[in-house]
Amino acid sequence: MTQKLHIKTYGCQMNAYDSARMAELLAPLGYGLTEDAASADLVILNTCHIREKAAEKIYSDLGRLNAVKRARAARGQPMTLAVGGCVAQAEGDEMRRRAPFVDMIFGPQSYHRLPELVARAARSAGTVLATDFPAESKFDHLPEARIPGAGAQAGFVAVQEGCDKFCTFCVVPYTRGAEHSRAVRQVLAEVRSLAAQGVREITLLGQNVNNYRGEGPDGKTWTLARLIRVVADIAGVARIRYVTSYPADMTGELIAAHGEIPALMPFLHLPAQSGSDRVLAAMNRRHGSGDYRRLVDRLRAVRPDLALASDFIVGFPGESDAEFEQTLALVREVGFAHAYSFKYSARPGTPAAAMPGQVPEAVKSDRLAALQELIDAERRSFNERCAGRTLPVLFEREGKRKGQLVGRSPYMQAVHALAPKSLMGLIAEVRIVAGHANSLAGERMAPA
Repeated sequence: MTQKLHIKTYGCQMNAYDSARMAELLAPLGYGLTEDAASADLVILNTCHIREKAAEKIYSDLGRLNAVKRARAARGQPMTLAVGGCVAQAEGDEMRRRAPFVDMIFGPQSYHRLPELVARAARSAGTVLATDFPAESKFDHLPEARIPGAGAQAGFVAVQEGCDKFCTFCVVPYTRGAEHSRAVRQVLAEVRSLAAQGVREITLLGQNVNNYRGEGPDGKTWTLARLIRVVADIAGVARIRYVTSYPADMTGELIAAHGEIPALMPFLHLPAQSGSDRVLAAMNRRHGSGDYRRLVDRLRAVRPDLALASDFIVGFPGESDAEFEQTLALVREVGFAHAYSFKYSARPGTPAAAMPGQVPEAVKSDRLAALQELIDAERRSFNERCAGRTLPVLFEREGKRKGQLVGRSPYMQAVHALAPKSLMGLIAEVRIVAGHANSLAGERMAPA
């Protein structure tokens, strides 16, 4: 009998990848995905612990789901409620205390055990907790990857997980564990499987993906640059991306790959976090603002059309007005096509949470507004400069207008153009006629 599974994913692309793999693990048990949590027999919240508000939102969602669970139980329709991911890993015991109605709590290194955990939850009157770091790699126990949805053209492949950098604001080393790189054979098998199912664009994922060090079929350690070169030769793979990069781990070999591999898209997410050297040192980021600027220059020297995305934190403990201005100066100088910006959020157990000079919330809010205003202007300017260019667009879905398709440019912009449905899932040349705040308007070029 088919049972319904609902997975709500919070946070990063690695979580999105993990959620897809969870669904694959549970499919042999008869679980099929549903968008409606109220009708689901099993609900999984795959959580993110990066910011405080995100963690509290999970408890709010759990409260609503508990009401649904009780209502279903009254009708004789039991619901299993599970929490996975980084909040589960960091707060497993606390969550069991605060939300005793949760049936399963498991960390990101334990979800390969989901079939076993579901069976245990069915037999147990209490919460099944799985937040230890297992000795075996979860990647050795996952099924073959399936296409991430009917007609999907882009897929994610995890190649590296965990972090050894210990930035003072970050919980990832404590929730994802030490850095671990998957074996090359596993990565290539997953890419080939996705490509055979029609996926044209592959994004290689990792917390510090450019520090990938996987065992190759030749017994040697492969770098990310070497892996990308082989992925680019797999039939059907037209585009390659990778996230998230750590600036200090950008090697000369990887920089050169950006100028030598056409399938490697000219769009790189390279988190800066701050433009202040003192703040970067307090963050334990292992690069200074000058290092970052020089790295950008090296990348653009080999790939002049390269565009950059970044992450920034405002209001880190001790950040002065002058130091915040240095962040604004870095943004203006580099010219980012996109950036994510956040107010510093103290995470329990991290060194920065105990630092003196915690910045008042009102100051953080003012700085965030100023930074986001600048970032929005930079993004719009980049989009407007695309007008007049011809870009290859991977068409992914139908647009709101009749006869319109929506695709993505090499720079991850949404591109709207009139095009036949036969182009869905294909890459076509599109002349950009206008750039807007969050998208591009284009005209499909007639085939030669």
